[in-house]
Amino acid sequence: MAKLEGRKVLVTASAQGIGRASVLGFLAAGATVYATDINAALLAELPASDRLTTARLDVLDGAAVADFIAGIGPVDVLFNCAGVVHPGSILDMKDGDLDFAFDLNVKSMVRTIRAVLPGMIERREGAIINMSSVASSVKGVPNRFAYSVTKAAVIGLTKSVAADYVGHNIRCNAICPGTVESPSLQDRLKAQGDYETTRAAFIARQPIGRIGTPEEIADLAVHLAGATYTTGQAFAIDGGWSL
Repeated sequence: MAKLEGRKVLVTASAQGIGRASVLGFLAAGATVYATDINAALLAELPASDRLTTARLDVLDGAAVADFIAGIGPVDVLFNCAGVVHPGSILDMKDGDLDFAFDLNVKSMVRTIRAVLPGMIERREGAIINMSSVASSVKGVPNRFAYSVTKAAVIGLTKSVAADYVGHNIRCNAICPGTVESPSLQDRLKAQGDYETTRAAFIARQPIGRIGTPEEIADLAVHLAGATYTTGQAFAIDGGWSL
């Protein structure tokens, strides 16, 4: 595990799932963590630590993002974890769904990255980690049009930021999970009507024979926070789904 003592880490969508597991992973690595989410009640359930600060933050609000980051000062590691999954093909999708997916899955990252970059440039060091998906430019997945389009955009965003700021010793990488246990996944499984059959189908498409855990994704996020010679990469972590 990377050693992150003395590092200030900002994580979005920290209240549950991968975000919550990542907060705990960064704390275990010695970092000082700012855990943010729109769900303040769930944030309050994170275990107390003198290196943890929780705060409600709506990443759709550019002014709120800028004000929050200005208030906490320079950030060493940014983990953009907020996102939304819309089901359906291009014919099923409403224009509003695509607009919202771009706003939350892509533009929220633009807001946070813009806010942290000046401090990273000044100190000539920083790590940015963006949540993408194998359902993107990595792999075509049925009935995930809006999600796949925006997660592909995250990979492009990541590579662009990496190319622009590598000379400032700022690294930007993307994590591309496959199917991961999360409250979001549970909601999608239940929405299909036959939970057990749908879950079995999700497991069957994983060559490794199981669904991933939030902790496994968090381990990769912590690694990338300290991987000082790695930038501009999109890391598939999907149990072999994209093979």
